[in-house]
Amino acid sequence: MNIMKKIILSSLLIILTACSSNKENKELAATILADEEFKSVKERALEVVKTGFNAGDGYGEVWIRDYNTFIELSAEVFDKETLKENLLVFFRLQGEDGNIIDGFIPKEKAVATEGGYKYIYSDLEPNYCGHKNTVETDHESSLVQAVYKYVNKTGDREFMNEKVGELTVAERMEKSMEFLMNARWSDKYGLIYGATTADWGDVQHSHPWGVFITDDTHYCVDIYDNAMLLIALDNMMELIPATKAKWQPIRKEIAENTMDVLWDEKNQKFIPHVYLEGSPYPDDFNENEIYYHGGTAVAIEAGLLNKKQIKTSLDKMISNVKESGAGSIGLTMYPPYPEWAFENKGMYPYGYQNGGDWTWFGARMIQQLINYGFVKEAYQQMKPMTDRVIVNDGFFEWYTVDNKPEGSGTFRGSAGVLYIAIEQFYDWAEQVEY
Repeated sequence: MNIMKKIILSSLLIILTACSSNKENKELAATILADEEFKSVKERALEVVKTGFNAGDGYGEVWIRDYNTFIELSAEVFDKETLKENLLVFFRLQGEDGNIIDGFIPKEKAVATEGGYKYIYSDLEPNYCGHKNTVETDHESSLVQAVYKYVNKTGDREFMNEKVGELTVAERMEKSMEFLMNARWSDKYGLIYGATTADWGDVQHSHPWGVFITDDTHYCVDIYDNAMLLIALDNMMELIPATKAKWQPIRKEIAENTMDVLWDEKNQKFIPHVYLEGSPYPDDFNENEIYYHGGTAVAIEAGLLNKKQIKTSLDKMISNVKESGAGSIGLTMYPPYPEWAFENKGMYPYGYQNGGDWTWFGARMIQQLINYGFVKEAYQQMKPMTDRVIVNDGFFEWYTVDNKPEGSGTFRGSAGVLYIAIEQFYDWAEQVEY
């Protein structure tokens, strides 16, 4: 075959492939736009978020890691002043060292109990007090991300200049990032650290409750906390360009160190934990057999994985769902930790954050699949999540391995991430050329 024939045949193959792909895209777009479940879930999400800002009907607090995932949905039904006020409460209760509280609650509802939350007060905040789950390291990054979403959704760039005490919001955002570098930085690994939790969870392995750092805490670096920080730094530098000179090199270093320290190239997965001073688990327990779904999804959002690695990650998640019998790729991890690995009795295998199935993170993976062009795969993996909203008549906090709902039925974080994913599907479908 001469060169000209090869060129012609190659060109024809490209054209035929493009035509086939375009036909598939048209069919998928039509299916998405006609999906009645998507329409219903979107409407239900709007109704749920109208009722407030606490995590769900089982909670009194407004938590930043939750608010970060439904503030865009809230912007559809609340005015910007209301959204802004919630953000300002977190800044008013910010610690002198820059740390950000986990959540806030009206002062009159804060009940001090033995071994319970240690409430945080500030002269800057007359109505609310806060508390901080110290085993987690995502409060600061969650607040920066929430501010970014608020500004993008409302266009309120002046919010950066609003004074909270003697500092502007912009200055307080940067101070929160500095807290992580000063108080949660591992010189050994060049990454931020936290306590030993299950993937993105906020319950450490030691202590019957597990939300406070104790003498038994084992510190480690993990993918979720560092990926959340990378996203926050990107958001902050976009909102406050003057911070870029200082923070861009730091961002680059953290991204490189994350992949060097936490990425298992051979197994194409993230190592669950790399410990600062030794693992709390027995030598015969291979923790690296566990695959973290939630942290991997956030790592993709942080831009750490390429398309080939993303596809491999998705394939592994789907395989884990089949092997476990779970309902969706919101499966926190697979396999789960053994029953003895956590003192908290709710952290049994496939319980709560130890292998529970959370739409709250599963839909974040859906969002990233759409962002990276895996729309067909995203639609296939989205359907189990929207199906169960309809079947169970609610946005439940998590699901058991046999797909039974648990926790709050008005979990706004789940509503928020599903809403954004559906919006992304619609945006993609409407851009397909017919």
